Amino acid sequence: MRALVQRVVEASVLVDGQEVGRIGPGLVVFLGFAGDDEDSDSLYLVEKTVNLRIFADSENRFDRSALDVGAELLLVSQFTLYADTRKGRRPDFNRAAGAEQAREAYEKAVELFRNTGLTVATGRFQEYMQVLLQNDGPVTIMLDSADRNRPRRG
Repeated sequence: MRALVQRVVEASVLVDGQEVGRIGPGLVVFLGFAGDDEDSDSLYLVEKTVNLRIFADSENRFDRSALDVGAELLLVSQFTLYADTRKGRRPDFNRAAGAEQAREAYEKAVELFRNTGLTVATGRFQEYMQVLLQNDGPVTIMLDSADRNRPRRG
């Protein structure tokens, strides 16, 4: 599972010109699911995301998490996070989970994020969406659940 996390001043998502989700200061989290993801991948990424210290403290250092500051979250499904662009010019999405598996994983992830107590807004799964955001910093971080199995150095 992958999450592209962007710290924002505000963000919204539109479907067919209608706003379906909006947040104030917080995080936009684009979520992508692989065919071999398990529940542990979602648990890891939700925990990592809400505890990631990417908000400034009084000394303007990254020392506060979404939980610390009561950030709002906008969750958007995005299978393109699993694009393989190594060959040719057209991205290959074979590693991305199929629609039904991804929908189930996305719904579980949304529930896990909501269980943190933070305000959560969402896009709509498998819909064409326009995401409007004002990046804060800018701060953009890629998280991948596979990283938890890799050594930190070396």
